Amino acid sequence: MSNITVRQAVLSDIEALVPLFDGYRQFYGRPSEIPAVREFLLARFNHAESVLFIAHEGNTPVGFTQLYPSFSSVSLARVFVLNDLFVHEQARRKGVASKLMSAATEFANSLGAVRVSLSTATTNQTAQALYQSAGWKRDEQFFVYHFAI
Repeated sequence: MSNITVRQAVLSDIEALVPLFDGYRQFYGRPSEIPAVREFLLARFNHAESVLFIAHEGNTPVGFTQLYPSFSSVSLARVFVLNDLFVHEQARRKGVASKLMSAATEFANSLGAVRVSLSTATTNQTAQALYQSAGWKRDEQFFVYHFAI
């Protein structure tokens, strides 16, 4: 049985997070951009704009998730957006993603959040199965729209 641990990431984890985050972006068809990834993550840490969790298998970093804080005006409460979730290919099917998601939802709950939301590609059946098996419910009421700037 593998030894998977998950904890909230700190600034000193940046060098472990950069290749994971770069791999995440490549999974979505983006080119590798290590310096830009480092700068992006440093800005999130330096401005306290997100919360990251990092997963290790033994001493090897194998995955991460990133939460962005927000608020629900209707609920008059804090919510979080689970914007990024990635597990290195060699560490998949070992429960890493489930542990990352649990850490994220426990963190949100500890701050009194009423919801954690995420979105995934309509073609990403593997992720959808994971989310549903963990008790996440697909929104059937709202459509999501984007306006490109």
